[in-house]
Amino acid sequence: MKRRILLVDDEVAILLTLQAVLEINGFEVETAASAREAKMKLRGNHYHMVITDMRMESDNAGQEVVLAARKSACNPAVAMLTAFPMPGSEGEGHDADEVLVKPMNTNDLLLQIEALLVTHEDKKRLDQERSLQLAAAGSQKPAAKKAGGAARAKTPVRKNSGKLARAH
Repeated sequence: MKRRILLVDDEVAILLTLQAVLEINGFEVETAASAREAKMKLRGNHYHMVITDMRMESDNAGQEVVLAARKSACNPAVAMLTAFPMPGSEGEGHDADEVLVKPMNTNDLLLQIEALLVTHEDKKRLDQERSLQLAAAGSQKPAAKKAGGAARAKTPVRKNSGKLARAH
């Protein structure tokens, strides 16, 4: 199964170049040229990753895409792409998992994407395991009470009639 990426950038040359690079390297890529288009695509599609430009039709358009991706049921990995990183922007001030600076070496980009996808999938798997453990722990307590109550209700109560005591 090919991993699906939503690539969002208002610069058509960058959008098409990145799309070609990613598709040549085995990814299935959908594109969006605006935050609005990306948010619509996120509502109806499943993506493993979203890569969005930071500044498009507005200075916070990339952040809007990141927030929409975070609310998406598919819970994709998210990378913010920018030509003008702000000092300290790597990991701070936004909800993206990674900040990618353009233009960048193609091999470096692919390595970062692969690493981010692996890390994100591991985190999702751990979160699922924790949820299952919490659910199992929560459901065991009531089940034990029910089982104990049912066992007591089914056990016949015997009264000592005194006959055994006389037989000895």
